[in-house]
Amino acid sequence: MQSQSKPGMHVAIIMDGNGRWATHRNLPRVAGHRAGVAAVRRVVEHAPSVGIGTLTLYAFSSDNWARPAQEVKSIFWIIRAFLRLECDRLRQQGVRLEAIGRRDRIPNPLRREIERTESITASGRTLHLRIAIDYSARTSIAEAAAAVMAAGAEPVTADRMRAIITHALTSGCGEVDLLIRTGGEKRLSDYLLWESAYAELSFTDRMWPDFGAADLEAAVNDFRHRERRFGAVPGPVIVKPIVLENAS
Repeated sequence: MQSQSKPGMHVAIIMDGNGRWATHRNLPRVAGHRAGVAAVRRVVEHAPSVGIGTLTLYAFSSDNWARPAQEVKSIFWIIRAFLRLECDRLRQQGVRLEAIGRRDRIPNPLRREIERTESITASGRTLHLRIAIDYSARTSIAEAAAAVMAAGAEPVTADRMRAIITHALTSGCGEVDLLIRTGGEKRLSDYLLWESAYAELSFTDRMWPDFGAADLEAAVNDFRHRERRFGAVPGPVIVKPIVLENAS
């Protein structure tokens, strides 16, 4: 990894397809989640070289609690193992790790490993790696709004509320520039909804365990060829006068 002199773009990834990848190979679903760890490593290592300053990965949504208990337990074990094994590598490569989402419902050993990794990698400046665990965008928005209402005695206007929530959700990471979803599905699944208001979307049929540096680079290159107007129009608008023909 090369040290970045500027923040870089914010890319978010919905890492979908682990279970289906395993099922297609007649393997247990947990084998797909284990294979997905290698994809995380490839993407994290390659991200700075394509101009990514912040990378947010969707590891476990709040809705994933509905999955079989053994699969949920295995996912948490895999995340904990990844943090334990990769912590020193992340620090050496200048990666600062941060977990977003709820922490009160995840197992204590995982929570402690998250806190340990966050502390050890806190000085990283090459890449800001955010892992979404027990995460719901709607819950994050609701919590930010509730905090505003609880803190102020005076009524808050809609514009003021919008500005405060935007700051609460994007401070330190910026809004999402590019959101990638693997696995063939085309939905956001309650992921970074506020931060992705003007994100460019990229959907691929490639399952997450097969996603690699070339796929990331292709998505970023495609993003750079898109015209982002944020609701405006490209270039100056020239309004030509309307000439009415003489009806007589």
